[in-house]
Amino acid sequence: MDSLFSLSPEELTAVRLSLRVAVWATVVSLPFGILVATVLARGRFVGKALLDGFVHLPLVLPPVVTGYALLLLFGRNGPLGRFFAETFGIVFAFRWTGAALACAIMGFPLMVRAIRLSIEAIDRRLEDAAGTLGAAPAWVFAVVTLPLILPGIIAGMILSFARSLGEFGATITFVANIPGETQTLPTAIYTFTQVPGGDAGALRLSIVAVIVSMAALLAAEWLARRVGRQLGGT
Repeated sequence: MDSLFSLSPEELTAVRLSLRVAVWATVVSLPFGILVATVLARGRFVGKALLDGFVHLPLVLPPVVTGYALLLLFGRNGPLGRFFAETFGIVFAFRWTGAALACAIMGFPLMVRAIRLSIEAIDRRLEDAAGTLGAAPAWVFAVVTLPLILPGIIAGMILSFARSLGEFGATITFVANIPGETQTLPTAIYTFTQVPGGDAGALRLSIVAVIVSMAALLAAEWLARRVGRQLGGT
């Protein structure tokens, strides 16, 4: 019974790597998520439907296709992969950074959708009132729009985090399943299911995944309610 609830060093490494990848994927994609959500919610331009479809494409494509596209673009011989390696010294293929990139792309549509819905729900008269007082558009966004969409931002971040935590197909296609480097929770569970006697390890990591995901959802709900009460009080 003790072995069922005690994680091995390899399993702990997979858990820590999953959390690291999910956090980085969420944090790095957040500014782009806010920008794209704002453009889709407020923009009026030719090609908006195409942009919307492109953003949500990872939701409908097989994850393996997304992972293969990342391998072509961000691999060591890919145009973007070579650029980042030579310019910034960042290598994505078969590295944890590549896992974070894959997770960020897979969770990006969920983040954008949550933030976009919050932006579309804002009463534009509040922003117009700030504008008539002489505030610049950037200042209006910072002091009026951003606080109002904060619950949506929190929801989008949690959805992206949860999606990143459970990402499998794109990750294993792009960065493989290297213990200690790219082996996250889902790929570690998959590995355990493929070896004799690995059921206990798969069960332990599955329980960890459920606990972390549930904690993230509860935290999102609590933060959203708290922010909502604070905004309501103001």
